[in-house]
Amino acid sequence: MKRSKKRVVTSSIVALSLATTLAGCSGGNNSPVVEGTQTEASAPAGTNVEPLTLTYFSEDSSTNWNNMQDEVGKIITAKTGVTLDAEFAVGDPVQKISLIAATGKYPDLIAAKADVGKLVDAGAVLDLTDLIDKHAPSIKKMLGDKLVRTKYSLDDPSIYAIPTWSAVEEKKIKADGGFELQHRVVREAGYPEIRTVKDFEKVIQDYITKHPTDENGNKNIGFSLNADDWHMYQVTNAGFQTTGGPDDGEYYIDQQTHQATYHFRRPEEKEYFRWLNHMNDIGLLDPESFIQKTDQFKAKVASGRVLGLADPEWDYGDAQNALKAEGKFDQTYGHYPVTLSKEYKDTSFWPAGFDGGYGISISSKCKDPVRAIQFLDFLASEEGQILNNWGIEGKHYTVENGKRTLIPAVQERMNQDGASFQKESGTGLYWNLMVHYGDGIQDSTGNYFTRNYPEQLTATYSEPEKEALKAYNAEHWKDLFPQEEEFQPRAYGAAYTMSLPSDDPAVILGVKMKDITWKRIPEAVMSKPEEFDSVWEAYMAELEKAGVKEMEAAYTEHIQNRIKLWSGK
Repeated sequence: MKRSKKRVVTSSIVALSLATTLAGCSGGNNSPVVEGTQTEASAPAGTNVEPLTLTYFSEDSSTNWNNMQDEVGKIITAKTGVTLDAEFAVGDPVQKISLIAATGKYPDLIAAKADVGKLVDAGAVLDLTDLIDKHAPSIKKMLGDKLVRTKYSLDDPSIYAIPTWSAVEEKKIKADGGFELQHRVVREAGYPEIRTVKDFEKVIQDYITKHPTDENGNKNIGFSLNADDWHMYQVTNAGFQTTGGPDDGEYYIDQQTHQATYHFRRPEEKEYFRWLNHMNDIGLLDPESFIQKTDQFKAKVASGRVLGLADPEWDYGDAQNALKAEGKFDQTYGHYPVTLSKEYKDTSFWPAGFDGGYGISISSKCKDPVRAIQFLDFLASEEGQILNNWGIEGKHYTVENGKRTLIPAVQERMNQDGASFQKESGTGLYWNLMVHYGDGIQDSTGNYFTRNYPEQLTATYSEPEKEALKAYNAEHWKDLFPQEEEFQPRAYGAAYTMSLPSDDPAVILGVKMKDITWKRIPEAVMSKPEEFDSVWEAYMAELEKAGVKEMEAAYTEHIQNRIKLWSGK
């Protein structure tokens, strides 16, 4: 898309206000400036730490947010002077972003993910190119030659968001997806191979036949889904995940031609949803899967009655932590690379490289863009990343003989009561505000940035988890999954991280397809088996009538343009 006249005017106004801000911060103001040596709770020399509250909206929830009154948050404020007045999406985050764009009431910082296009069209967010260049040395250094991947589009190479979701570099060792089974379920089954949906189904069926209720007489649930509002994506993503497709959002991208197909139109995915229909028919699928709210879903998981899941750990993690807090470790979950049949590979570890997509934007009405970027730059610094991931030296971790290690009592609290510990300490709470390195990457001291390295991850495992891993001859759950080197790199990263203008055909038609899909998928899954094919055929016909092929063509063009932008060709 060519830049609109509206956007150019907005950028000019922003540039003028920014110049004023820069002049005000250049040394002639009365803002407190820290001088001298740095201490645990003081800022680096020369840093402006005048108290500043920045408003912040995020599309992602943050259950344990504590208004930066946690231990890590207080140090971040001491280092930067900044406190966040934060709001997190409740319900559909897309509606909230649309409202922000329409009303012109912009928070200082906005984490809008793929919906940033609506904010760009409204002139609601700044081009961060100059701010990064002049005031964000840590962000600039970390991104390096990957900075091109943060640019908005081939036609508009502005940087509207600092990428926070995708790690700049990563060597993942932790599995947090796939299909999940309680450790007691696979133990009773004798730790059989869990490779296909039929394997998954069998161990659940065998267990629930022997144990229809829990120790309190409450009915055990074979398999439950969280389809509440946007969580429906977690339900439907399993369609491509079980049939060999990487996570490219709502599309399947041909790796040779880079043609985009609305992934539900693949015949193999129809068979996955037929299996869900079968699970419903035999009584193993929670009948409330498509009507329950997220808190109801989590309450079921926390009760220990849900034997199997197909849900990312970040979604059910709070409920699993509740089980750990009660000592019910055999009712927590292991991760399995389940696919429709053995002809497919689980794609959980298909690398996308650095996406440069989802992230955090500074609004055009930010009260102090320079302080805002400096705040984000501190979080991106080596010090900020270590603080977020590990906490405070001497309180949460120690360094002995050059090796950083969690204090045993802290590790125990993380294992048994992770949610309350995070709310109190703030460790791991700020990762989606920062450009960061991922698992397996070492800092300047030779220690890992994150706590997810082999030895530390092993320390988090409960006895039932260790027993299950040993039975499968695995050190970590990732060992059960196809590894990164088994997949070819994706030239476009992860397709779902692309931000498109709100008037783009792929966006407009995508809303129609979503509405159709979110109606038809539950209908197909919950229908009588003999009616499944007719419901599915009606679903496919409705997509075509609504313009799915036009949408696919538009998205294909964006994919191919992203490849051109990133390659410089």
